[in-house]
Amino acid sequence: MNELTMKNYASRFERVLTYIEEHLDDALNVDVLSQIACFSKFHFHRQFSQYVGMGVGAYVRRLRLRRAANQLVFSDLRIIDIAFDAGFESPEAFARAFRQIGGQSPSAFRISPQWRPWTERLRLPPKKRTEEMNVKIVEFTETPIAILEHRGAPELVNDSVLTFIEWRKQSGLSPVKTSRTFGIAYDDPDATPAEDFRFDIGGEVIEPVPTNSQGVENRMIPGGRCAVVHHLGSLDRIAESIYPFYREWLPQSGEELRDFPMFFHYLNLPPDVPDHELMTDIYFPLK
Repeated sequence: MNELTMKNYASRFERVLTYIEEHLDDALNVDVLSQIACFSKFHFHRQFSQYVGMGVGAYVRRLRLRRAANQLVFSDLRIIDIAFDAGFESPEAFARAFRQIGGQSPSAFRISPQWRPWTERLRLPPKKRTEEMNVKIVEFTETPIAILEHRGAPELVNDSVLTFIEWRKQSGLSPVKTSRTFGIAYDDPDATPAEDFRFDIGGEVIEPVPTNSQGVENRMIPGGRCAVVHHLGSLDRIAESIYPFYREWLPQSGEELRDFPMFFHYLNLPPDVPDHELMTDIYFPLK
């Protein structure tokens, strides 16, 4: 298969994966999806399994359960409504499937979520980039932020996020509706031992943060030139917008990186929008 044919093949499957994410509440069967891909329905299931690593039904179920886990923690929806939203006919069937993945009941997960089994077992297959990446160079203005340091396994970042949300609500110093939300990525989770992984969760502030029980501190994102890549979709897929920058754009650009970590500006947040509508600007500080 030549390069052009491979790109065309990948592009057709990316249409299918995008369609699934955008229509997760619809009936997603082989007849519908094979038409999206313009493949024969008699062969599509095998083609999909080969490309993605699992069957259509398993992939759709995986996405729905992944969404349910986030809804349990980050929304006030009733468990019964989350169960039906995930396509289960009863809360009992949902609880069995949920416990199979994470070892906790939905109610136990809502109270004290154990994220590790979900991140280990529900990894999404990587999407292949089928179009040239769009990189903009901007001047970022120095910005004071409040940060909570996460130190440890990447799959436990959501525990730190919940603590930061608690501080935000209690303090009123960084209202989520009017203050920008940031993440500062010191390490590559795929290349760093779990115990050494560092990530800061941050929110814009207009006055210094006093000492608090959550351990939130004052920090500054320095101003300067930055290359910006816009990422649309799940934060679990954000590496798919990061690695091409280092691999393709940076070596050809003649630019050099400044001595400050890559950081994220989250333009919207779950559960306000579904995963496929999440928008994140990724900043790479330049000299």
